[in-house]
Amino acid sequence: MDYPFEPFKIKMVEPIYMTTREERERILKDAGYNLFNVKSRYITVDLLTDSGTGSMSQFQWAGIMQGDESYAGASSFERFEEAVKKFTGKKFVIPTHQGRAAEKIIAHVLLDKGDIAISNTFFDTTGANFQYQGAILYDLPSPESKNIFSEKMFKGNMDLDRLEKILKEEGKKVKVITMTLTNNTAGGQPVSVSNVKSVRELATKYGVLLHIDACRISENSYFVKMYEPGFDNKSIGEIVKETLSHADIVTMSAKKDGLVNIGGFIATDHEELSMRFKEMLILWEGFPTYGGLAGRDLEAIAIGLMESLDEDYLKYRIQQVRYLGEKFRNMGIPVMWPTGGHAVYVEASRFLPHIKRENFPGQALVVALYLEGGIRTTEIGSLMFGADRDVEHEFVRFAIPRRVYTRSHLDYVVKVMETISETKAHIKGLTIEYEPPFLRHFLVRLKPLA
Repeated sequence: MDYPFEPFKIKMVEPIYMTTREERERILKDAGYNLFNVKSRYITVDLLTDSGTGSMSQFQWAGIMQGDESYAGASSFERFEEAVKKFTGKKFVIPTHQGRAAEKIIAHVLLDKGDIAISNTFFDTTGANFQYQGAILYDLPSPESKNIFSEKMFKGNMDLDRLEKILKEEGKKVKVITMTLTNNTAGGQPVSVSNVKSVRELATKYGVLLHIDACRISENSYFVKMYEPGFDNKSIGEIVKETLSHADIVTMSAKKDGLVNIGGFIATDHEELSMRFKEMLILWEGFPTYGGLAGRDLEAIAIGLMESLDEDYLKYRIQQVRYLGEKFRNMGIPVMWPTGGHAVYVEASRFLPHIKRENFPGQALVVALYLEGGIRTTEIGSLMFGADRDVEHEFVRFAIPRRVYTRSHLDYVVKVMETISETKAHIKGLTIEYEPPFLRHFLVRLKPLA
């Protein structure tokens, strides 16, 4: 598959330092075989995350110069608030410095020990913030997500039958349902509006709040426009607002579809909830008109949210991801299919069947990619989630930053994977030397099996 040329011109470049294999061997050992510990200057192609790693536009950089750094009542907040209201359709807007800050606030307000939270699949920071409050988590991905090779669209959906069963059985213990759009942990798969609507109906029936993690809502809406009946004549902005209209609470890490390097927000129509969120915001983040952000960052988000709705950009973005996924697929590499909006997911336990799950086949592939070509990716599997969460797949995520890499960079990644495929029988598993109690993949240190 080909994809459209980049709908932008490159105005500034950043040099890439080319490491040797000997350097990379030393760097990996010093980093405890954890790519989060590797300095960025030693990375050739960085696909660790698409969060905050994109390139901003000339309009965003120009907007930064308008930043009003007043502590309270800044004009930059007014422009930010107006843009978020227009984007989400919600009345009350609370800025935060990034998505996990928003998650921490809503977790503190909504959850106590023993409460239940349900999701199509919790991502790492959301789940960890909810668990930190003592909540019990249920992941209810759609049954279709188990078959990574099928052509089925909207594998990111919630399993509605299991959802209603838990709502019936657990009653008032269920405090919140979280829907992640797109479903990052389940292979970056999109969620249909009809599924969101059905979840809303069940949430209303059982008196539970519906929270939408909207960090990739523009990308999700592009899939809806392309593949869900009844949406082909609607704009991306209309689909975003229709989707979010079903939510009681919206959180967003603007570092994804906000097209910025830092920032996020909470949005809601519930005034009482918004005041409780603001109370925690002041305690942890800052005053409600800056929320831990500089005025210049608020300006960049206001512009980036609108830019993320551009269909030419989204077509390029989604098809760039599919291009890499199709290249892998044609090589016989087990890839989550169809590809999602922000990343290609390789199923490492199928790619490296000789490595046991307790020896982290995903992280073994992450290490091999860096050793062979200086490519940084991340594992989304047993290492990330540990024993606290059931893991269906051992994914390695190739997350593509927005407006950063060209086709030749992706072709380089393909060549490295070709080399690894030829020598994969020699890749070793890993064991843990140190792990923290929460979000262990960020700080874990490992060593290869003897």
